[in-house]
Amino acid sequence: MDLAHALAALPADPRIVVTGNHATPWHTLGLVDAAVPSYRLWMLNAQAGVPDRDGVVLETSFVGPGMRRSPRLSYVPSRLSMVPTLFGRQLPPDAVVIHTTRPRDGKVSMGVEVNVVPAALEAAKRRGGVVIAQVNDEMPWTYGDALVDLDLIDVLVEADAPLPTAPVTAIDGPSARIGELVADRVTDGSTLQAGIGAVPDATLHGLRGRSGLRVWTEMFSDSIFALEKLGALDRNVPITASFLFGSPELLEWVDGNERIVMARTEVTNSPALISRNPSMVSVNTALQVDLFAQANASRINARIHSGFGGQTDFIVGAMHSAGGQAFIALRSWHPKADCSTIVPLVDEPVTSFQMSAVVTEHGTAEIAGQDQREQARQLIEHTAHPDVREELREEAAALGLA
Repeated sequence: MDLAHALAALPADPRIVVTGNHATPWHTLGLVDAAVPSYRLWMLNAQAGVPDRDGVVLETSFVGPGMRRSPRLSYVPSRLSMVPTLFGRQLPPDAVVIHTTRPRDGKVSMGVEVNVVPAALEAAKRRGGVVIAQVNDEMPWTYGDALVDLDLIDVLVEADAPLPTAPVTAIDGPSARIGELVADRVTDGSTLQAGIGAVPDATLHGLRGRSGLRVWTEMFSDSIFALEKLGALDRNVPITASFLFGSPELLEWVDGNERIVMARTEVTNSPALISRNPSMVSVNTALQVDLFAQANASRINARIHSGFGGQTDFIVGAMHSAGGQAFIALRSWHPKADCSTIVPLVDEPVTSFQMSAVVTEHGTAEIAGQDQREQARQLIEHTAHPDVREELREEAAALGLA
């Protein structure tokens, strides 16, 4: 079957799931958009440049820069671990477009991005939908759920192009201090959830003297690679992740590396499976944390900015792990909004709550096991910016927290 015939056979206004994040099959997505006048484009963390025009509904459970603020956005709130279930029930896909290696021995590899794609692919095939793969010589070969039988793919589109790589960024002073405080709480043999950004990078930088560390994460980047090179990781345990993004050197390292197990979201983000990891450490961030230890990591002025992502899954999983800890780590002052990130009461929908501790550059507030007054006191005295502490004390009294 060729691409034109496959797309012509789709029903009216089809739902088309496309690999997102930093593995978007741009060439094939452009061909699809040119051939299908009206459709629902479902992507996770869509990057800038996705089709945004009349006739296209931008559908997602995690909003990226390519969909943020679009009048055509259809945001579907969901824990990331539950998105695969949506494909099998409420949001059945008619077509799936994936980004893969060239075939080997009857298979292709999805390389750097697995995530929710296997569930979408299976749901599409169950209902007679079409699966299209853009094959790319530049895509690294990874294992686990990244591998797809050629029998499941209806159309191959050849389009070689370099993959996006992450820019090298310096760790600023506040992030370095936050990372240091979190790293001090991590023991040898812990299991890490490691994302990308200044605070996770700083946290992992602080773990360079540890040993026997494990990785079970939604995504990973060069910070994990640095720990591998230093011998801080347990090399007898696979690195389990669902997608990755980093430097050309990182992509070269994962290519053909059997220690890297790429797993579907139902596995990486299952709170039950996360909790089985010893001393699971989850480090996430937020836009605001209030005096009841509620975190908003999703919305700004009621407008969706991102989504739940893996935060809800990993906080619950880590808290149920033997020796596990879940941290919300953030600056005490929002540099763009010029306001405190520690607030009396969040006025946005809550993303998560009741973590182990909240960490800013000023210190650590212990949350788990403290009564509500002590939680509020620690947030004010240990994490809030000094300029707002007196105001927060007054607000705490008004809220019955003092």
